[in-house]
Amino acid sequence: MAHVRPPAVAGTFYPAQPERLVESVDALLGASPDVGGAVPKALVIPHAGYIYSGPVAATAYARIRPVAAAIRRVVLLGPAHRVHLRGMAAPEAEVFDTPLGPVQLDTELLARMGLPKSVAAHAREHSLEVQLPFLLRLLDQFRLVPIVVGDARAEEVAALIEALWGGPETLVLISSDLSHYLPYADARQTDARTAGRIVALDAPILHEEACGATPINGLLLAARRRGLRPELLDLRNSGDTAGGKGEVVGYGAFAFFEGAPEGRAGAGGARA
Repeated sequence: MAHVRPPAVAGTFYPAQPERLVESVDALLGASPDVGGAVPKALVIPHAGYIYSGPVAATAYARIRPVAAAIRRVVLLGPAHRVHLRGMAAPEAEVFDTPLGPVQLDTELLARMGLPKSVAAHAREHSLEVQLPFLLRLLDQFRLVPIVVGDARAEEVAALIEALWGGPETLVLISSDLSHYLPYADARQTDARTAGRIVALDAPILHEEACGATPINGLLLAARRRGLRPELLDLRNSGDTAGGKGEVVGYGAFAFFEGAPEGRAGAGGARA
């Protein structure tokens, strides 16, 4: 019998009832405009509760609609929020369950990577889980390569991302929010600076600037090596979506494109 990781934040970060979850995700995706042009190889996407960061996440996911049928593997890296972790960890599970059904893991590829496995690192990690309903609504069939990133060097993360790079069948996702619990005006300034540095491939990003700074820094290093073209897709915070403005959490959506530009210039609780 396959080892299954059950959903940990269904009912808090996103609806637990399948019908409500489909309605929520489809509404978020439906509100995101279709944009022509190049399709990204990699995305940085926020991971808070859907009422807070869902609109920002949807702007990124909308960019893969044109090639959704071709994507067969999703490499998903997110930060360790619940446990202290040295390096990076694969799950023990072979399947991630969701209210919308199971997500099969690419267990053979994970085994070839030789990463240590950690039940604890994955058991309640929301940064990976909240991405799954979006993927299930967009992609026809895919296998997931989920990796929790702890205390690791950017070089380690970049090497792993490059080993998993693949071709058009592989999408790379980095799950990260931006600043946490700053006043609204301060957060806007801080997040704008961080977004500018991400678009400039200017690492290192600090953990005060993004909870997923370590996987972001690994992606930025790989992007520089491969000549990827970054673009800021959306930049908001919880004060813009569903929260107050006294303390906010920042959310950014970024795309990374292979090849030459196509006429566009590159540019607590469930809130985080």
